[in-house]
Amino acid sequence: MTQERLLKNVTSVLITAGLQVSERCSLRPRSFDLIAGDDRYLLVIKVISHIDGVSEEIARDLDLIARYLHAVPLIVGERARETELERGAVYLRYGIFAVSIGTLFDFFVEGVPPLVYVSPGGLYVNIDQDLLKELREKRQLSLGDMAHRLGVSRRTISKYESGMGTTMEIAAKIEELFDAAVVQPIDLMEYLSQYPETPEPEGPAIVQEMERLGLEPHQMRRAPFEVLARMAEHTILTGYGTAQRVVKRAPLIGNISRIARAHAVCIITNWSEKRRIGNTLVIGEENLQAMEEGSEFLDLLHE
Repeated sequence: MTQERLLKNVTSVLITAGLQVSERCSLRPRSFDLIAGDDRYLLVIKVISHIDGVSEEIARDLDLIARYLHAVPLIVGERARETELERGAVYLRYGIFAVSIGTLFDFFVEGVPPLVYVSPGGLYVNIDQDLLKELREKRQLSLGDMAHRLGVSRRTISKYESGMGTTMEIAAKIEELFDAAVVQPIDLMEYLSQYPETPEPEGPAIVQEMERLGLEPHQMRRAPFEVLARMAEHTILTGYGTAQRVVKRAPLIGNISRIARAHAVCIITNWSEKRRIGNTLVIGEENLQAMEEGSEFLDLLHE
């Protein structure tokens, strides 16, 4: 399937699920292709045929953008290594969930979460650790008794009750032993970042100006906006540069901001006018430099 077709199919699934979907981010370099969301959650989505093409650098960017948008990063693709992605299975790419279009449809449209995750060595599932312990104690089985029946070590049973996953084969044996479902579904919205927050390098003039005004700016590397700034409950997606460069990005930044429920602004060097391009406010760098506090900036965005 071509990249264009894959993107259209992913967009169709998300719209069918009732989510608002941004325009495609076609600018390069880019770490994500779509932003989608509703009142419940917000997604930062990378669409790629072969998920092995998602590098650690791209994964870090996805994580960073999602973190500051209070969103969940997600990769949607078709293949991993030499095989097609299994429907109902979750893959991990540098800590970020990757799924097939079928799994995407099942979760968001049908409300059916995946049960299986893929790790080196095969297919695995998560066990409801509290339920497992409750069932074992109710049957008055010791760790050793249960280990003997399953053909594993006592320590392994202890790890299952502490949250460690297991193979589908062992999970089936557990469910047969207790005649109860113990496999825990995977919630694609329960994302935990594995990347620690690191100090950001000193930014360009725009970043320093925002800091002076009391905003909390974060530099983006592979997004259509150069800076994602926060102030109180406000999020501001900010493009920065020459008029030729920024004006091309302004409509897309505005479209993304609408889905993300954020403000959109583009700041142009060597310019002093104010205007709007779609949902995006375009101002000159001089306008920002003339402000004394962040509230002036927010007032301007609300005009």
